[in-house]
Formats: sequence, C-alpha cells, structure tokens
Amino acid sequence: MKSSKANTILVTGANGQLGTCIKAIANNYPLYSFVFADSSSLDITDRNQVLQYMSNSQIDYIINCAAYTAVDLAEDHKEKAFEINVKGVENLAIACKRFSCTLIHVSTDFVFNGNKNAPYLEGDNTHPLNYYGASKLNGEQIIQQALSKYVIIRTSWLFSEFGNNFVKTMVRLGQEKKELSIVADQYGSPTYAIDLAHILLKFIASSSTSYGLYHFSNHGATTWYNFAAEIFKLQNQEIRLHKTTSKQFASRAIRPKYSVLETKKVKETLNVEIRNWQSALKEMISKL
Repeated sequence: MKSSKANTILVTGANGQLGTCIKAIANNYPLYSFVFADSSSLDITDRNQVLQYMSNSQIDYIINCAAYTAVDLAEDHKEKAFEINVKGVENLAIACKRFSCTLIHVSTDFVFNGNKNAPYLEGDNTHPLNYYGASKLNGEQIIQQALSKYVIIRTSWLFSEFGNNFVKTMVRLGQEKKELSIVADQYGSPTYAIDLAHILLKFIASSSTSYGLYHFSNHGATTWYNFAAEIFKLQNQEIRLHKTTSKQFASRAIRPKYSVLETKKVKETLNVEIRNWQSALKEMISKL
C-alpha cells in the first residue's frame, strides 16, 4: 500500500464509535484527505448508490466502519444484520474491484466459538455461535473471494469516549446503582477504539503490501467482571460487584467463553507496540 499526498480515504459508518475515533485522529495524518460518510450520505446496502458514489469520487482507500453490531438484536433482526454486514460489504467489495480501490474492513472476535484456551490466530478455524458473528464471517469471506487488495482486521470488546460501549454503560450505572452483577466467565481483550483507528490508518501510511487478515486488540485478557472492576477503580466509584455466569445472565445471543486474539502478526507487519488494555482504559477514562 503506497502512500502519496493525493490519496483519499473514504470512511463509511462515520458516525459510529470507530468512525468517530478516526475523525478524532485524522489531523495526525495530514498526507491524506478524508471523506466521512454516514448512512444518510452513503447507504452501503444500495449497490447502485455505492457505485454511483465511487464513480463521482476519486477514492483510493475505503475503511469500512459501517456494521450492524447489536449482537442480541441481530438474533431477531437477521435480515437487517445481513443487509449491512453481508450485502453492504459485498457492495463495497464490488466497488473496490471496479475502481481499483483498497478495502480495509473491520471484523470481530465473534467469528470464533471460544473453545480454544490460547489466543486465536488469524488462520484458526472459525465457528460463530451467534448470527452477528455469522454475518461478519460471511462479509469476510466475500471480501477474500472478490479482492486481492484488502485488509480485514478482527477486533474485540471496543470501548472509547464516543458512542455506546461497556465502559460508558458501567460509568453511568455506577452513578445510578450501589451494586451490580457482571458476567465473570467470558474472557476477551478490551480494545480502545482510538488505538484501533491508528492501526487502520497505519496500514495505509505504511508502504506495506501485506494484504490479508489480521487481529488487533489491546494486550491482556480479562473478564467483563474484572473489566468492570477496573473501570470503577479508575472512577473512584464504590460499587458492590457480584459475579454472574453467562447462563445466569441469559442474553439472547450465545457469546464465546474465550475470544482472546493473538496480535503478533499485526505487531510485526506494522512494527508497532501494543499497549495493555488497562493503560488504554486509563487514558480513555481521563477524557470522559
């Protein structure tokens, strides 16, 4: 991926959590011009609109942050999740092929079933347990079949000062309640969406042509319970926390018990250091 002054990056799903994070750091990448599109200015589920949009613009890279991410709702709104996570991705892939554009796409740890006891590698077998994970995997496969110039980055447990996420929910609940029950038997790696945004842009800024599939999260594995405990500690909030199980919590969608991602490949490809989730969380909380 060569960098040049003329390169234009289209960011889809620009008003979501990750898209907003890219907006927040775009000034750090002055060699690029950014076009931020939300669903009202570019509906990725409308193929004709996508092709028309691309033919009227000179786009070199698309960073696709548009996604249906409501994991539980996806079980009952499969058509909606399919439209965005599969059909929309297919439309972007077709447009990238037609207009010689590189696609950078964000996927999820939920493509795995969580039966492994060591961090998941990019080449490990996928087996989603819920429809959200299945739709995201389907999107990945479409990109891999359609394009040679693409980067797919799977990530996990996104949080930031923008949008809706676990950290902001905990901070709010900490002000409203004296005690909370939090799931303590699901393991993953929290990821600061600002750190992910930098990684996405570093793929473009590097002269690497290492296309393909990557994993990125902040370092360290934890449970939702321990994640919550760290949030309240940093907030100096006195909350009585109780451990609960996935079974007791009974959410609509089944989630993997273990979905820690191995990030060695992205580290070596981009020559980056990845900080642990605790220091990333500390920075994010300081911005609230």
